[in-house]
Amino acid sequence: MNEQSTTGVLLLNLGGPEKPDDVEPFLYNLFSDRLIIRLGPFFLQKFIARRIARRRAPTSRTNYEKIGGGSPILKITKKQAAALEQTLNNEQDGRFIVRPCMRYWHPFAGEILAEMEAAGVDRLVALPLYPHYSIATTGSSITDLHQVLQKGNFSPPLQEIRSWPLLPDYITCLTRRIETGLAGFNGEDVQLVYSAHSLPKKFIDEGDPYVSEILQTIGAAEAITGVKGKLCYQSRSGPVEWLEPSTPDMLKTLAAEGCRNILMVPISFVSDHIETLYEIDMLYRDMARDLGMRLESTQGLNDDPLFIEGLKKLVRQGIA
Repeated sequence: MNEQSTTGVLLLNLGGPEKPDDVEPFLYNLFSDRLIIRLGPFFLQKFIARRIARRRAPTSRTNYEKIGGGSPILKITKKQAAALEQTLNNEQDGRFIVRPCMRYWHPFAGEILAEMEAAGVDRLVALPLYPHYSIATTGSSITDLHQVLQKGNFSPPLQEIRSWPLLPDYITCLTRRIETGLAGFNGEDVQLVYSAHSLPKKFIDEGDPYVSEILQTIGAAEAITGVKGKLCYQSRSGPVEWLEPSTPDMLKTLAAEGCRNILMVPISFVSDHIETLYEIDMLYRDMARDLGMRLESTQGLNDDPLFIEGLKKLVRQGIA
């Protein structure tokens, strides 16, 4: 690589509302995306999305209040970006600028690309913070990125990293957290449960590799820990058929089977946000307690140095 070149790395993520007033417009942006969910005919998507966002906003605000009033996702992604930028620039091989690039809340792709252009970036690397590819996550972010690039005059070469379900440093971080979590039960029997963000079943039927890539990650983790786990899906919304079993259904099934301890691994999430801090650590923990079980969860990867090292290797491989 030319030592004078500047590479812009975009950390693709969902984004989240940072304060209560952000919740309704964030939900509107989310439900307006037909790659996630199709609400009637195309021309009615935004109209229906606005109605859904308005109806769901009060409950969502209440949930965000329980974790501090807003999502920590941008703050965490900024830490990941700063750590990755530092380790990339330590190698004296060109210049790197790393920034969060969110899909449904600020900073949007247009904002970050404008910053990249002003910084004289020669090429871009799109690095999803979703380990497992889905059209609803990485696919939607990449599509949006291309659309924004096509509208402007800034169009440097773009290298896309599709997914990384078997990235060694990622697997190591994951298994270390599993082993630490299991040790916290002091030798008692524990059921390992992997909880992934749900998707409409139709996506998988149409060839989306999301589930198969999650199973690759679980298989790699099991090969190291020797502990078998069960897979379920959380965070469903909307009147479509979703992946099964749901996380609440899994908890009920395990309770009926006499399970008393659960270690839950948020398998499709690398950063803490509403799905981990509220759904798993509050909602599902309370549900498990009411069913007579103890539920603990593994810590998010966030800006763990080993995880950042893995991301660096992905970038290096992408531009090699």
